[in-house]
Amino acid sequence: MDYDEERIDEVALALLAAFSFDGGRSWKGFDFGVLDRLHAKGMLGDPVGRAKSVWLTEQGLAQGLRAAERLFGVVPPESD
Repeated sequence: MDYDEERIDEVALALLAAFSFDGGRSWKGFDFGVLDRLHAKGMLGDPVGRAKSVWLTEQGLAQGLRAAERLFGVVPPESD
């Protein structure tokens, strides 16, 4: 099966942003080329190195949080 890399990148960014701390720091426990692609798009600091976390840029954090809300947000039930 083929997968849409743009959609995978968006979900990865959403997850990194949703679980970020310290104003944009997120653990980098997985890759598959996603972190390199997000870095090339200006969404992350350079993921290469020994650090176990990566910094989301201001743009990356904002876009990731919007994507997390859209993809994973729970809509509260309407009250009668």
